Amino acid sequence: MTDPAAQAAALKGLHHNGSPLILPNAWDAASARLVAEHGFPAVATTSAGVAAALGYDDGENVPVAEMLAAVRRISRRVEVPVTADLESGYGLAPTDLVEALLEAGAVGLNVEDTDHAAGGLRDAGEQADRIAAIKAAGRTAGVDIVLNARVDVFLSGGAVEDGLARARRYAAAGADCVYPIFLADAAAIGRFVAEAGVPVNVMLHPKAPDLARLAELRVARVSLGRGLEQAGAAGITAKLETLKL
Repeated sequence: MTDPAAQAAALKGLHHNGSPLILPNAWDAASARLVAEHGFPAVATTSAGVAAALGYDDGENVPVAEMLAAVRRISRRVEVPVTADLESGYGLAPTDLVEALLEAGAVGLNVEDTDHAAGGLRDAGEQADRIAAIKAAGRTAGVDIVLNARVDVFLSGGAVEDGLARARRYAAAGADCVYPIFLADAAAIGRFVAEAGVPVNVMLHPKAPDLARLAELRVARVSLGRGLEQAGAAGITAKLETLKL
């Protein structure tokens, strides 16, 4: 499938409450091919993993051209839809961000509400307006891109009510999915699923419920973030230690 509009529709259709779309995030073409070859129906990138592979720290420290080039290399090597973690958009205007995303071959994106330039969280209303503008730009370009709106309040121990308020606002603005990153409490995840108004993405990490429990909670999307890339790095590190005399 190479038609971007069809790929976007297919990606959106993979989000089903209770039967989560599992996204083992890739950071380069080789890892993306492994994900696709193991039967996963979509490939998601990880900004942190891509940054590490390119020698940068996460947090929009990668030059945008390098990040987009990494997405492009991934998209060219897999047939399944690709959704790209483009952090907070690298300062690009919505139209320019969508143009760059589609040129790189992706049909979905993560956009987070952390303001890397100013520090802290972006105003929720401002973020909602940006989400609406990104969705509109995609439709103008002929592709209803799948926007996963990351809610970052839990990065600093924020309250569930605050996260839900943001999630609802982003859903109303047109987000296809919301991503309360690092939310791990089962009851809170259940509230998000019941009250956000759109499918919910949960990160699978050691403190989170396991896949079976996330399915019971009717989570629609599960991602690993940098998990695979870190596991690979740990394996390399362990091997290197055995090579020392």
